[in-house]
Amino acid sequence: MRFIILFMLSLVSFISIASYKPQDSDIIFQSSQSRKSLAVEQATNSPYSHMGIIFIKNGKPYVIEAANKVIYTPLNSWIARGKNKKYIIKRFKNHDLSNNEIAKLKQVTSSFEGKPYDIWFGWDNNYIYCSELIWKIYDKALKLKIGQLQTIKDFNLHHLP
Repeated sequence: MRFIILFMLSLVSFISIASYKPQDSDIIFQSSQSRKSLAVEQATNSPYSHMGIIFIKNGKPYVIEAANKVIYTPLNSWIARGKNKKYIIKRFKNHDLSNNEIAKLKQVTSSFEGKPYDIWFGWDNNYIYCSELIWKIYDKALKLKIGQLQTIKDFNLHHLP
């Protein structure tokens, strides 16, 4: 079983939330309030348990995410669902994506829309979890590896019964 964790400190820069203006392809992280959130955070040693990609649609920012299924959620609604409404934005350093690259990301994204959430964290395309979605979108559209693939044995599972 594969699992992916995406902390792209070498690929992206942090964006100041106070002056944040959403852009296509921004990657957004939060601590979810779902039941599995704490287990994901402990296993990955991360303060974040959920993520998505921001795309502008009809002039408004949306987050493509794998929740119950892969859907576009208005950015404000996505932020409101997070723990204490806190989030972090990451954006590529020294590489503004071209309109063509954004179009490729959106095209690949459409192939995942409506897919059900993967509660087992498998690696096929029938079911999708959040970090898998983001990794596969960037990989298929731009051949960018934005995180490190890991197996379940690589995670901190000592807290589980």
